[in-house]
Amino acid sequence: MYAIVEIAGQQFKVVKDQKLFVHRLEGNEGSKVTFDNVLLLANGDKISVGAPAIDGAQVGATVLKHFKGNKVIVFKKKRRKGYRVKNGHRQALTEILIENILTSGAKKAKAVEKPVQSVDKSTKTAEKPVKKEVKPKTIEKDNVDLSKQTVTALKAMAKAKGVKGISSMKKDDLIKVLS
Repeated sequence: MYAIVEIAGQQFKVVKDQKLFVHRLEGNEGSKVTFDNVLLLANGDKISVGAPAIDGAQVGATVLKHFKGNKVIVFKKKRRKGYRVKNGHRQALTEILIENILTSGAKKAKAVEKPVQSVDKSTKTAEKPVKKEVKPKTIEKDNVDLSKQTVTALKAMAKAKGVKGISSMKKDDLIKVLS
């Protein structure tokens, strides 16, 4: 009997009494962990596939130890440019022992909810400052030299005036239309 189960974002084919190295899991050494996301179960010739997971199926395991994997060297180089970077990385791993594979009748573990801290509003006296409404700056054509304005500002002025075809106009065309 074997199962394909998702553990820490990766899928593994597991058999009873198998030792497995997975990404670091929560929990102390010697503690029991269960995995509810069983994707496939095979018992002899009988194979059941979940969509995406099989309801009631569960894989139980024991955490044997936490450790760091072998060092992986990451070396980057761009030839003829003098660019060389060397980094090392050791992945945090957990060794687990698969103890049992339940085909049905297992209950899903409830998600742990963090308690919400309530804040007493009477002790909170400082209020957030009210944001002032900012009016967009309008440009009056009498006071402003149109040649010093940007094209976007000129297009906005032309659009406010109701001029059509401003998308294809250049700056000098816009100045002629507005004056």
